[in-house]
Amino acid sequence: MDETLRAPTWTDGIRAVAPLILGVAPFGLIFGVTAVAADVPPIAAWASSFVVFAGASQIAIVEILGSGGTAAVAFITAVIINARLLMYSADMGRYTADLPLRTKVSIGYLLTDQAYLTAAHRFPDPASRRGMVPFYFGAGLALWTTWQITTTTGMVLGAAVPSSWSLEFAIPLTFMALLVLAVKDTPQLVAALVGAGVAVAAIGLPYNLGLLLGAALGVVGGLIAERYRS
Repeated sequence: MDETLRAPTWTDGIRAVAPLILGVAPFGLIFGVTAVAADVPPIAAWASSFVVFAGASQIAIVEILGSGGTAAVAFITAVIINARLLMYSADMGRYTADLPLRTKVSIGYLLTDQAYLTAAHRFPDPASRRGMVPFYFGAGLALWTTWQITTTTGMVLGAAVPSSWSLEFAIPLTFMALLVLAVKDTPQLVAALVGAGVAVAAIGLPYNLGLLLGAALGVVGGLIAERYRS
């Protein structure tokens, strides 16, 4: 069968997201090691990978709680960090409006930067969404499985992971790879540059509000660039 006519399957989703998993794996190890070092119940930190399933906010939660912060502050910080997922959800709604509720819930649970951008890159238009659901689940479950294995491994190994490995490099590299998938035209480039610039400039704001401000102003910048282009 002609590959251009074949509907994508879950295995296509796995293959598409595979390069990004190379960055997710050390990210998961970082969380596991951080969780062990923090003064939080190990079972709670381990369970967060199943309940929260969001690396940046999980690290923020254990660091805040481990340094003596309150649960309320940790919760607020996690919500702010994950606010970007609302934008992903709004866009995914164009593809999922007529799907059963259980499918929507499953898609929402697996929603991450990597899963969303991989699917959005493969299916830029809802009109050509044939095969999107199995493709998305293939990518999402591959990421989920990798995250569970690596965070658990990081917690088991703990301090045995040598600092010379410098796993921290994986976090910025992961998001740089996502940027390549996300930026397709000038307005999107403007949105990325404005959002990144504002987030860096506002890094000192409490509760990671700089991320939320960067996301909001990035959207505004992209809309302005889109208006001038048209």
